[in-house]
Amino acid sequence: MPSVKLYNMKAEEVGTLDLSSALFDAEYNEPVIHQAVVTRLANARQGTKSTLTRSEVRGGGAKPWRQKGTGRARQGSIRSPQWTKGGVVFAPKSRDFSKKMNAKAKEKALFSALSQKVRDGEVVFIDDIKVAAPKTKEMAAFYKAFGFEKTVLLVMDNSDEAVLRASSNIPEISTISCDQLNTYDVVKNAKIVISKKAVEQIEEAYGE
Repeated sequence: MPSVKLYNMKAEEVGTLDLSSALFDAEYNEPVIHQAVVTRLANARQGTKSTLTRSEVRGGGAKPWRQKGTGRARQGSIRSPQWTKGGVVFAPKSRDFSKKMNAKAKEKALFSALSQKVRDGEVVFIDDIKVAAPKTKEMAAFYKAFGFEKTVLLVMDNSDEAVLRASSNIPEISTISCDQLNTYDVVKNAKIVISKKAVEQIEEAYGE
């Protein structure tokens, strides 16, 4: 069972925290992480683009001019692709891009990604994620105190309105509740900040 340092919002060490080995010290598995990320991105695609082929464009039933004798190139329909307002060659159609991934594989990917982040020192554990007032300067001070330079994901045990409002104007900071934590958000962000209660809820949810 790995033990990590516990901090407050001012980057001051306030104790230690014991973590579940199954969740935060799992073996790194790049293929399953890749599968989870690809699945997440594929399921986010709308796939609603659609254009008309020559057979679907309205009009163009009559031959625009006779086949021979006009001096012009032969044409069969004004809805052919070379005509303005004609059909589209190999027209894109609506399709479903979604992929499926079983629950056990999703869990394995999440644990693997989290564990690697912990080993790389890219996860910060905090006693509680809270601010005195819903002001941007509160989260800016927190960001500066830890010396963060890139994107940070705050994993909270609940949706604290003050924290959400305080971080909304800082593009480098995003928030998520622990029950919505996923592999994509873990690997996307440079640093992960998890509250003590969020850790407890994650371990309880996955039976640890």
